[in-house]
Order: sequence, then structure tokens, then C-alpha cells
Amino acid sequence: MSATEPWTCPTCAIRVASPFCPQCGESALRPPDLTLRGIGAKLLHAATSIDGKLVRTLWLLLRHPGRLTVAHLNGQRMPYVPPFQLFLVANAFFFAMQSLTDTQIFGSTLDSHLHHQDWSPLAQSLVAERVETLRMDAAQYTLVFDRAAVLNAKSLIILMVVPFTLMSWLLLPRAGRPFVAFFYFSLHLYAFLLLLFSLALAIAAIDVRLGGAGLGSPVVDKILSIVNLGVCGGYAFLALKPAFGSRGIGRVVKAVAMALAAGVIVLGYRFAIFLITLYTA
Repeated sequence: MSATEPWTCPTCAIRVASPFCPQCGESALRPPDLTLRGIGAKLLHAATSIDGKLVRTLWLLLRHPGRLTVAHLNGQRMPYVPPFQLFLVANAFFFAMQSLTDTQIFGSTLDSHLHHQDWSPLAQSLVAERVETLRMDAAQYTLVFDRAAVLNAKSLIILMVVPFTLMSWLLLPRAGRPFVAFFYFSLHLYAFLLLLFSLALAIAAIDVRLGGAGLGSPVVDKILSIVNLGVCGGYAFLALKPAFGSRGIGRVVKAVAMALAAGVIVLGYRFAIFLITLYTA
């Protein structure tokens, strides 16, 4: 679309003959905006400042699941924070909550990997080999590993979005949406999940203040995990209709599949962080 060709502003719904809408500043949606190359261009602006749009964006994300994805696909970009930038904001808030509560969800300690994970037997063998190779004592390596795990979990968290995007694309092959729609949807879902995890951390911290063990208690950890999984499924169910037009029993099945996939991806991410930290720390 040329700068002089008339177009309809998706935000104000008025005809415009200039490059930008005179009322809201929106620009015309171009075909490259819905391509992977277009996503790459937007990533360059992910660190730009965020103004009052953040509150409006968070409200739509939490109050109307799926509509934020639709808004960006329809070209309504000016009123809201871009998907990747929103994900980074949620990520920063989540890791700030982890620091405040002194709790790690993704960057688990070496002791947790060795004794409290499904892969603990494998972890014990791999860590023993690594410590012997580095010629370090276990206590010294534990300190190195724990520091590196926190940094890796924070910087690589986008890795969780990738498999969920591919899974959504395979699960909804008839949605009639470009591939970028699934990427936007995944970014919005994981932004919501990071905020949900932050709330879980706050609840666990309150439990500690009241004399409990917080996430150190298997009961509290299991209850919060089940609640998070259920809320994730409910959010996906609400988001699927506006974002992809899903209805009926198929919508329920897809929402359950997405919730289960998100849970599996969290476990896979923890294990991936373990392996990455093990062989880079």
C-alpha cells in the first residue's frame, strides 16, 4: 500500500489518505507486518520505552483473552504494547517477584535437580561426571551452577514460546490465520502465565509469612501447580474463540491440550536450563 492510497484505520474506522491516521496515529497494516521477517523487525524495537499503553494492554490481556491477538492482527497496534515487548515486561515482573520472594521456578538449584526432579537420577550421574571433568569440589560447583542457572532461566525464557507456537499451529491447521497469529497468541498466553506465576509466588510468600513452607511444601506446590494448570486451560478456552474461531467440544479439547502442553513445556524448560547450565557453567 502506498502512502497516498486511501485506507481505513482499524482503530478509528475512518478513511485516511495519509501515511498515519490523524486521530490516533495508526499506520496502515502492510503484508510484511504479518511475516516472520516483520516479527524480526519488531524485535529490534522491543526495548523501547513503554507509556500509558501498558495499562490498557494489560487490561485487555486479562479481561478479554484472545482479543489482544486479534487487535494486532487487524492492525490496531497504536493503542497497545507490541506482543514481544509485553512478554518482556511480564518476564521482568516475574523475575522481580522471584527475587523479592527468594524463590526460583525455572532456574532451579542444583540440589533441586539432584534430589527433587523426575530426572534426578540422570542429573546425579551427569553432575558427577561434570564435577570430575572440571576438577572442582561439589560445594564450589553448586555455587557456580546456581548463579548461572538463574541467569540462563531469565535470558532464555523465550524458548518456551517456540514449541508452544508450533504446537498451536499444528493444533489449529484450519484456523485460516497467518503463522504470525500463532506466535502472537503464544506471546500473549505466556505473558499471562508469567503474571499468573507471579501471583502464585506472592501466595507462597504469604504462606511463608504465616509460618508455612511456601513452595517448599509439596502440598502447597502441588495445589498451586494444579490451580495454575486449570487457570491456563480456562484462559486458553476463552482466548480460542476470538483468536481462532474455535467452538464446541473441539474448543474444550484444544484448551485442555494447550494447558497440558504448557505444563510439559515448563518441565522441559527446567530440564533444558539444567543441561545448558551444566555444560556452560
